[in-house]
Amino acid sequence: MAAVICGSLAFDTIMNFEGRFAQQILPDQLHILNVSFLVPALRRDFGGCAGNIAYALKVLGGEPLPMATLGTDGASYFERMQGLGISTEFVRQLEGTYTAQAMIMTDLDNNQITAFHPGAMMQAHVTRIEKRPDIKLGIISPDGRDAMLQHAQQFRAADIPFVFDPGQGLPMFDGRELATFVEQATWVTVNDYEGKMLCERTGWTPAEISRKVQGLVVTLGAEGCDVWIGGEKTHVPAIQPDAVVDPTGCGDAWRGAMLFGLEQGWPLVRCAELGNRVGAAKIASRGPQNWRV
Repeated sequence: MAAVICGSLAFDTIMNFEGRFAQQILPDQLHILNVSFLVPALRRDFGGCAGNIAYALKVLGGEPLPMATLGTDGASYFERMQGLGISTEFVRQLEGTYTAQAMIMTDLDNNQITAFHPGAMMQAHVTRIEKRPDIKLGIISPDGRDAMLQHAQQFRAADIPFVFDPGQGLPMFDGRELATFVEQATWVTVNDYEGKMLCERTGWTPAEISRKVQGLVVTLGAEGCDVWIGGEKTHVPAIQPDAVVDPTGCGDAWRGAMLFGLEQGWPLVRCAELGNRVGAAKIASRGPQNWRV
């Protein structure tokens, strides 16, 4: 059985700053911020939420169906997915636009500054979700605004259970829209910052959100995650990575692991435990799509 993964495909330009952002930014001068960071190390990776989640799910033995758009420069990404045995059935290449691009800079404390150009991602809504016997579940991850809205409606109409994980796309939506996402979804996953924003905008507590879905997971970085089911919270401790090499794509690896567990019919706490383990494996490796469990 397959999982439809709605989200971005992007090229990631990864830069390492051999210092700390906090030492370069003067808090009392933020109104005239003008900083430059020397980045001796730079590389270009295949990334984007849909691509990274699909990679993680495939590594674990699942069947990902990424639903995303590439630009005129996206041929190498097609080849990448086909080489990994990941379906490109729902991946479109569009003319007149670039593939989404993320420029990510990481400092010595693993803090990150990211600039993102959405490019072809803004037309991701051109592909529709239809009910199919081989599609067991799906996920709404960060994507174009129209795509996130329409794909959630289409999952619901097709009676396909799905995870709502808005990530960095959450600020695009107001409280009413976020409440609709939650009411359509089967599960909700957010990090702690996103969780606070979700609660503030909807006016619901985590306990209340968890009663509207089968489960809510709030990830807490190095502290693990909290799993809310029916208003009750269970803390799932983090797994200590062998080394902290690169946090880029760690959240997507976690998402892929959760999808794998849900495909298997596991309880949500067990899915979160696998997510923590896979996230630790990713953070000990370099590149969002260059690791093994």
